[in-house]
Amino acid sequence: MRIITSIFTLFFLLPGFAIAVDPTTDESVETTIRRLDLAEASAVLTADFDAVGRLWAQDMIVNNPFNQVVKASSGRVRTGAVTYSSFTRNIESVQIHDNTAIVMGNEVVVPSGKSIGAGTTIHRRYTNIWMKRDGQWLLTARHANVICSER
Repeated sequence: MRIITSIFTLFFLLPGFAIAVDPTTDESVETTIRRLDLAEASAVLTADFDAVGRLWAQDMIVNNPFNQVVKASSGRVRTGAVTYSSFTRNIESVQIHDNTAIVMGNEVVVPSGKSIGAGTTIHRRYTNIWMKRDGQWLLTARHANVICSER
């Protein structure tokens, strides 16, 4: 009877236990997504359009703080109509669902140059949707909105 119990434990319970306590690839995927999300903010801040081109999906769509839904390729960031002297992104949540990652948090930006609101500090909420396509994580959709100050 002891042998049967041992065999049962080895073949049925231990593999399930190992899966339950093993840090799965989700943790490394989350780390990758967090790194990419911060790299994307840095690329926008520095107007590094080569990096933006590597991080954004060609069909990326943005629901921007100007109350517009636009293709990112022709949006304000890509055309240079919006520039920043400061861009801080705070990731609050990352959820991984197969080949899709949802990132939510807040951002503090200071537009510069001829951008609307240049010189003012703007607080926003954001959601970024990353999708793994052909083995590469790409920012595919984004929503950012300004947090209205209390009056």
